[in-house]
Amino acid sequence: MARPLRATDLPPWRPTLQGRTGPKARGILEALVEGIRSGQLRPGDRLPPQRDIAAQLGVDLTTVTRALREAGGLGLIEASAGRGSFVAAGARASLAPDPADAGALVDLSMNIPPQPAAARLAERIPADLAAMLATPAGMAHLHYQETAGAEQDRLAAARWLGRRHDDVPPECVLVAAGAQSVLHALARLLLAPGDILCAGTFTYPGLKAVASQLGIVLWPLPMDAEGILPDAFAACCRAQRPKALYLVPAADNPTTATMGAERRQAVARVAADHGVPIIEDDAYAELAGDGLPSLASLAPDLVWHVDTLSKCATPALRTAFVLAPSRAGARRLTAMLRATSLMAPPLMTALASRWIGDGTLAAIVEAIRAENAIRQRLAVQALSGARFAAVPTCHHLWLELDSGWSAEAFAGHAARAGLAVMPGSAFAVGHVELEAVRVSLGAPSSRPALAEALHRLGQLLDEPPSGMHRPVI
Repeated sequence: MARPLRATDLPPWRPTLQGRTGPKARGILEALVEGIRSGQLRPGDRLPPQRDIAAQLGVDLTTVTRALREAGGLGLIEASAGRGSFVAAGARASLAPDPADAGALVDLSMNIPPQPAAARLAERIPADLAAMLATPAGMAHLHYQETAGAEQDRLAAARWLGRRHDDVPPECVLVAAGAQSVLHALARLLLAPGDILCAGTFTYPGLKAVASQLGIVLWPLPMDAEGILPDAFAACCRAQRPKALYLVPAADNPTTATMGAERRQAVARVAADHGVPIIEDDAYAELAGDGLPSLASLAPDLVWHVDTLSKCATPALRTAFVLAPSRAGARRLTAMLRATSLMAPPLMTALASRWIGDGTLAAIVEAIRAENAIRQRLAVQALSGARFAAVPTCHHLWLELDSGWSAEAFAGHAARAGLAVMPGSAFAVGHVELEAVRVSLGAPSSRPALAEALHRLGQLLDEPPSGMHRPVI
């Protein structure tokens, strides 16, 4: 809250653009951040009138207005009609660490959903766990459960999957301890050492780790903005006889490619023609909200559909739902999971089921979608002029690098500037020509922290790669 004004109050802050590069509005915002960080500006302090700032700096009033509007959107200041603008109560705490400080990296590498205040996770998790344990049957959530999940949890999972699928038989649904355990079990179920698993030229590192551990050969398929090319998949099926196809149809990780309806139908037809099972890792579909049919709905006899809550809600639930193509397939996958992860965490699974039943999970997903949309807009502002692909309601983007940069060299350069990003090599299947990095927007705790990090990233993109050397990794 703004403190009452006193007649003796003087404007405590005088911004300067000296030594700053880039747009003047950005310079004013940087000066404001520095004032808050240094303590010169404290919560409740009134800023000078916008006209005074414009006159002092020799800029247009619209430039100052644009800078302060962005500061308000980041939660740094708040306006009071007829009284001016004031430093917000939580402004100092929300800022990213100063890169000149201890040197901790700002994490733009971990692809986790943001945790906005509107999701109320810090409140909901302990309250709902306590409420469940307080019931007469509450202690049952602390016991061992069936590997495929307790009946009430599979029914809840079927209800959740039914939001995007017309027919979800509960007997074909499994509850598992995260998508990674499912991918490992499916790879063991569908492939043997030396078998070929098709995937895009860039794919999820967790799949690469599974293939490496099990001796499976990953076969790269060329991609465009909609994901893998059906003709390339068909050619591979004819020449190489792959045993399965892995894909992320919505907001692909890392490329953000999203398959349109026709592309999905074409891929499903190729798989059906050649009898190739599909592992559909649909981690981002709830966030993308594209309304497109899943591969499982197009080829139900071939597709193993995996839906995790780690990307659309929180990794803390450690819960994934699997829709198997048949009851027999569900039983076989259950046996594989029993030998490795045994079961999903019963308490967190019960919490997920509760949230599905009372609508809380849908509300959390919607809050994260809204926060992602705001964070993606921050990325558009900070990275203007850069080439990147993104889905507006998801929390990562695929940033292409100018000629001369290697992805590893740029990631190393970013790390020295206090930013962690993931180089494309972490996702590459075989040799690829495109140099790109994945930038994740969810880990920074606040919008101002993310905005600062993205602005610094944009500055790095403007620096020439000359003199940089490929780091040894």
